[in-house]
Amino acid sequence: MRALVHDPDAPHGLRLGEAAEPTPEAGQVVVRVQATSLNFGEVAFLADHVGPGDVAGWDAAGTVVASAADGSGPAAGTRVVTFGWAGGWGELRAVDADQLAVLPDGVDAGAAAALPVAAVTALRALRRLGAVIGRRVLVTGASGGVGRFAVQLGARAGAHVVALAGSPERAAGLSELGAAEVVFGLDALKAPVDAVLDNVGGDLLAHTLDHLAPGGTVMSIGMASLQPTTIDFERMRQRAGGARIEAFAVGSSFGVDLAHLVALLHAGALDPQIGWRGPWDQVQDAAGALLGRRVRGKAVLEVTG
Repeated sequence: MRALVHDPDAPHGLRLGEAAEPTPEAGQVVVRVQATSLNFGEVAFLADHVGPGDVAGWDAAGTVVASAADGSGPAAGTRVVTFGWAGGWGELRAVDADQLAVLPDGVDAGAAAALPVAAVTALRALRRLGAVIGRRVLVTGASGGVGRFAVQLGARAGAHVVALAGSPERAAGLSELGAAEVVFGLDALKAPVDAVLDNVGGDLLAHTLDHLAPGGTVMSIGMASLQPTTIDFERMRQRAGGARIEAFAVGSSFGVDLAHLVALLHAGALDPQIGWRGPWDQVQDAAGALLGRRVRGKAVLEVTG
């Protein structure tokens, strides 16, 4: 089958080539992929996840062509959106039955492919905060894929969302998504925040502690800065006693949460915020734009013949 394979000598480590078709396990369906998406983490750290010639890819949407041998999951012909830690960048994907959701008629496969990692991460990170009604929640890296979903879902949950972006251009549309405030630096914050969803890492994550209310929570979700973070815990105790910092991990078994997000998408209550879309033979352009922070939201690739 055709696939985007990891080639260490290719730009961004990706090349459109050939790979072996997946061999499904008993609890897996086989999906013919129509659209997939790129996530910053899987592109930036591609060589850490897969070897040369392997097929990466976390998110994919398409149609089931072979049902699971054990009878679990949807039947052949069902449109689905799927998650897995590899295999989404091929024409065919074998995926566990609990890692997918059925797509209603009228839901675009490209829009659905934007959901799995970014939207489920935003949803689960918000849940880790507990009730956010009336609380000030800072979302850093708000212009990216996870960030734009976090703004929407946070506002929907009743939070006063403060969206931090790198520039007015990158911040376009964040107010319309539900951000009560849009800022371009921590010094612009009008008041302390009760919680932080951080997608940037590095020094920015450390400095969010200066703006955290006592007892607040920081979820470290990603490191778009590609820089490590050094935390001064004594300073943290003095400024925000009782605060909690968590290195967030999204977990597994995406099916139920994907179904919830697909229902929101179908109802028009969630915008996939696709900032780049094109055929998968343009993956170099998409990966370059994503890593260069020129994509507002998600980058979606259409799997073409």
